[in-house]
Amino acid sequence: MKYIIMLMIVIGLALADFATGWIKAYCKGDVRSSKMRKGGLNKLAEIVVMGVAIGSEIGFEQLGHYYGHSELAGIAGTITALAVFGYIFAMEIVSILENYGEINPQAHWINKVVAKFGVFKDKED
Repeated sequence: MKYIIMLMIVIGLALADFATGWIKAYCKGDVRSSKMRKGGLNKLAEIVVMGVAIGSEIGFEQLGHYYGHSELAGIAGTITALAVFGYIFAMEIVSILENYGEINPQAHWINKVVAKFGVFKDKED
């Protein structure tokens, strides 16, 4: 069940980021299918990467049971899945806030918050 919850959170955040990105582009008069296609493919890739991390956690657990080291394998798998989930979660939240800050220029506080997380900012945009 925890795998489904993690995957659903990533899917929800990806959809929210895609939607706020589209709204931002519409507000700026810059809706382009090539950017939307790239953004959609990026979101799909995030979902695939999260699926792979979840699959590796399940695989590590099964290998641990097979080789008699289930606790160690479970910890390694959990760390892998949580690290990937944490990175995607933080990246999506920052992107959603960044989009909202550009949609609503009156929300000045968002720019300060996003600036603190500039590590996640995409250099291409």
